[in-house]
Amino acid sequence: MPLGAILDAARARRLARHGIRTTFSPKVFVPLTQLCRDRCGYCTFAQPPARLASPYMAIDEVLAVARQGAAAGCHEVLFTLGERPELRYPMAAAWLSEHGYTDTIDYLVAACRAVRDEVGLLAHANAGALGETELARLRPVTASQGMMLETLDAALACHRGSPDKTPARRLATLEAAGRQAIAFTTGILVGIGESREDRIAALEAIAEAHRRYGHVQEVIVQNFVPKPGTAMHAMPPCGEDEHLWSIAAARMILPEQVHLQAPPNLSDDFGRLLAAGIDDWGGVSPVTLDHVNPERAWPTLERLREVTEIAGYTLAPRLTIYPEFAADPQRWLDEEMRFPVLDHADAELLGRDIEAWYSGGDGSPPQLISDRSRPGPLRRAVHGRVREILDGVLGGEQPMVEEIVDLFAARGPEVSAVAEVADELRRRAVGETVTFVVNRNVNYTNICTFKCRFCAFSKGPLSLDLRGAPYLLGVDEISARVADAERRGATEVCLQGGIHPDFDGDYYLEVVKAVRSASATIHIHGFSALEVTEGARRLGEPLDSYLRRLMDAGLKTLPGTAAEILDDDIRAVLCPDKIETEEWLHAHRTAHAVGLRSNVTIMFGAIEQPVHWARHLVRTRELQEETGGFTEFVPLPFVHMATPLYLRRRCRRGPTFRETLLMHAVGRIAYHGSIDNIQASWVKIGKEGIPQLLASGCNDLGGTLMDENISRAAGASHGQLMTPDDFRALVEPLGRPVAQRTTLYGRPVGRRDAASAAT
Repeated sequence: MPLGAILDAARARRLARHGIRTTFSPKVFVPLTQLCRDRCGYCTFAQPPARLASPYMAIDEVLAVARQGAAAGCHEVLFTLGERPELRYPMAAAWLSEHGYTDTIDYLVAACRAVRDEVGLLAHANAGALGETELARLRPVTASQGMMLETLDAALACHRGSPDKTPARRLATLEAAGRQAIAFTTGILVGIGESREDRIAALEAIAEAHRRYGHVQEVIVQNFVPKPGTAMHAMPPCGEDEHLWSIAAARMILPEQVHLQAPPNLSDDFGRLLAAGIDDWGGVSPVTLDHVNPERAWPTLERLREVTEIAGYTLAPRLTIYPEFAADPQRWLDEEMRFPVLDHADAELLGRDIEAWYSGGDGSPPQLISDRSRPGPLRRAVHGRVREILDGVLGGEQPMVEEIVDLFAARGPEVSAVAEVADELRRRAVGETVTFVVNRNVNYTNICTFKCRFCAFSKGPLSLDLRGAPYLLGVDEISARVADAERRGATEVCLQGGIHPDFDGDYYLEVVKAVRSASATIHIHGFSALEVTEGARRLGEPLDSYLRRLMDAGLKTLPGTAAEILDDDIRAVLCPDKIETEEWLHAHRTAHAVGLRSNVTIMFGAIEQPVHWARHLVRTRELQEETGGFTEFVPLPFVHMATPLYLRRRCRRGPTFRETLLMHAVGRIAYHGSIDNIQASWVKIGKEGIPQLLASGCNDLGGTLMDENISRAAGASHGQLMTPDDFRALVEPLGRPVAQRTTLYGRPVGRRDAASAAT
């Protein structure tokens, strides 16, 4: 085929499987030893002992590099080393023996474990041709491993004197990695004297191994660049067209799920590599140089993003293990590596964005919203699936689960485009005004019989060891807090607490009566679907009858809490003994039927993935279309720090800010025409993140929340109180009007100005 034709075919195959997303692994490069028993004719990495201060890097040196990487937002430590130097150099064998190691692999295991346990980064071991036992020794301390196959031409001059570079030995390693269920990286080296037929043979061998074991996560097609001081210094570099042809051939030969990469630092015009079908840039370091090609600097991450986006693609960081493999940890990860991978992952099991922000923390969020002063819609600058969906939404189409998942996958300029469309829909639905309610939380008890693994507030079977003492407020204290709240300008009291073992359904009636005894008018917004369901069950009373009794006592609306993720597979992990999805929906359907309004919440960022978010949005939208009883959508990013699930190493560290922004924006898009109000939780997100959310479809800031306890129990550093003046100071610089509202989005009547009272 002509080069242009095969490039077009390869690019089409890449787009069909991987879309326009292009990944890279932010990493640090650790050359554990540059001694090697092989003598490859193109290599400057391997050095003789006389040129090295020590045969091996010390563990302290390894950790110092790893810590630099962690500070720069890296996820991976790439260990590259010469092969079996102790078999060639007595000083290497002596060093290992003196330090208590049997061989180089034994020391590599120790170094990988150190970066995981002391720094928290994920090791990728590129230790060359290893036997099955050696691969197995590395598996408990690495997230992935790799070895370049390079070529199957055994007669190449460049591999003479290199016993580890024989094709049979390299193929044996590739096969052994498959048997050991190791997420594996391999590849070919182009331009070292091999023919196109040789490359095709190597690629077909890789493809066959993957078909047997499913373990090849990525293939590198690396171009030869001659280096001074090597036996091949006078050979010409791999021609650009030959490199592009080889990449395209790899895309056509390899199974479509295998990722394909080419190093950006080895090509002067690396943007052209995208046209040949790659979907990954490999490891790129903001900290260390490429020790194998030290003369070729990495592109900066800004340059990598710029080139990727100019070509019409988006850029996303990944882990050293790809999402498809991380999604099946029982198969592809040793038990010791499962939480370290999860701790670095976002909801798509890619790498968390390079940012200091997390829900409930003090870090500043990254600026994700592009400048909207330039002419024309931002969506015109994006391509592919996201653009197609946004155009459909603006044309009146309602996104379903598949489309919603694709919107949650937005990266780079796509995020701004999604936010822009969400904000346009907000403008159409509710105008420019940003609203808030002056309210007080009354969390009447933190004692709970349920075993929710995400909850750090309740004192129950899984959380007695967490901070905070068990308590139960008396009805007089509840009344006093309500009276104080009303005196300070509150129009709403929000009632939520644990499910105390001594409560029956009449307890909640007593709480409502205590509130009403303190105030004849304050809006009582109380009791989750779990609380009312459990209250009715303990009384043996139908739920509709029980809700009517609560209404007669003064209850006005229900919060949408206890929803978490409305997917029973996820709930089985998060809250196994709690109400199921259909029970939550039934509680709100029943509440709407008897005249109680409520809202929709989602707690996201723990263990679930975007498909679960999408199902949650669609299921609640369907109920809203049936009943019309939901007033607002309230995304609640998971605060991880002090929760049992995180402390037991079973969940992620909450959502990234990109995911948080998209939850609000995609929520606006998904609920358009059904739920008009999208609320931003300043308690969990922090004040600094709110302006971007208000530019992404949000129109409400929730409540002033005197005495919020639940988020702070989970580790949030903010959440106690915002005054109306605080809200105004936050919003007015954005050029948006601010207004106090009631719980049901009316305007307070006959009350003094809460701005002066709520202090």
